[in-house]
Amino acid sequence: MEILQLIQKPQPRGAETFAAQLSDNLEQQGHASKLLALYAGNEAGKFKRNNYQLLGANAQARLWDKNGWKALADVIKEMNPDVIQANAGDTLKYAVFSKLLHKWPQPIVFRNASTLSSYLKNPLQKVYTRFLLSKVDAVASVSDYSRGDIVRLFPELAKKTLTIPIGLEPKLRVSNPFARTAFSGSKNLVHVGGFTFEKNHVGLLRIYKRIIELVPNVHLWLIGDGPLRKDVEESVQHMGIANRVSFTGFINNPLEYIAHGDALLLPSVIEGLPGVILEAMLYETPVVANNVGGISEVVIPDKTGWLVERGEEEAFAQAVNNCLTNKSKVSSLVGCALSMVEEKYMNKNIASSFANLYQKLSNRI
Repeated sequence: MEILQLIQKPQPRGAETFAAQLSDNLEQQGHASKLLALYAGNEAGKFKRNNYQLLGANAQARLWDKNGWKALADVIKEMNPDVIQANAGDTLKYAVFSKLLHKWPQPIVFRNASTLSSYLKNPLQKVYTRFLLSKVDAVASVSDYSRGDIVRLFPELAKKTLTIPIGLEPKLRVSNPFARTAFSGSKNLVHVGGFTFEKNHVGLLRIYKRIIELVPNVHLWLIGDGPLRKDVEESVQHMGIANRVSFTGFINNPLEYIAHGDALLLPSVIEGLPGVILEAMLYETPVVANNVGGISEVVIPDKTGWLVERGEEEAFAQAVNNCLTNKSKVSSLVGCALSMVEEKYMNKNIASSFANLYQKLSNRI
């Protein structure tokens, strides 16, 4: 089979990285899967992929980019793929309008990687999104929670929405980044994610101040970059913890920090199913996370990690304290978490699930 994977732009973010890994695994299984980026981006060098094509759509005219829709139709006519998959951002809009205007026959799969109800607050947005989703042939949600969320918003999607989670690549040997720092003897707490409101960095800092009171020998590592980084840096200064927090900026291989951290912390307010949690589990790093989105499907209390209700910052700090001081419990939980990830969340099996979906859809044409 041939699949065209649409991505927003070449950037090292969740949707684009997963689409690239999915393409690799589909290729290994004998399919042809190509990446097509709508827009050029200033992070192309960090994407670390050479096998993608650039559509050259006009980001400034994204609301009505007739030339971009035509260009996509031309690519589809030349490639003649069996299925088109839209992976977040504007990809769904481009796929739908290109198909409507230029009448190509291939089915569209939309990958639902978040909780749409957290973003669709305006009635007009909801009407517009309903229209776009009415034109797709299948919705692949990253978690049962995400699937339930989109079906609650748009009940008519129930029969064509299924759950196919994110997946991981096989475990690699990674070096210890903390050994090269002055904090090698500390308990190193790791957060990986863009500096956006969904990740709740300021809430994390409040939690961290309380953790310092409970476990003095700790250090917090904030891995990533984003629009709110400057605000978070200012908050660190105002809270008087600048010597206890490190900002790494963008890191090519955050797995080093995840694998060798003493705990991964994720107090997000909005999530789908974060790949960073599964990565921590694969590398046997304990996880403490808020109960939002699909996180409860993988972070199971007293089995695979510590799960805290959103807004319960004291409970989150106490959970981290327990994680850092109860070695026997950590050993049990990370072992169960590793077994779960290896059984259910490896990309080889995820790619097979997508291939089965593509086959069913292409048989309908």
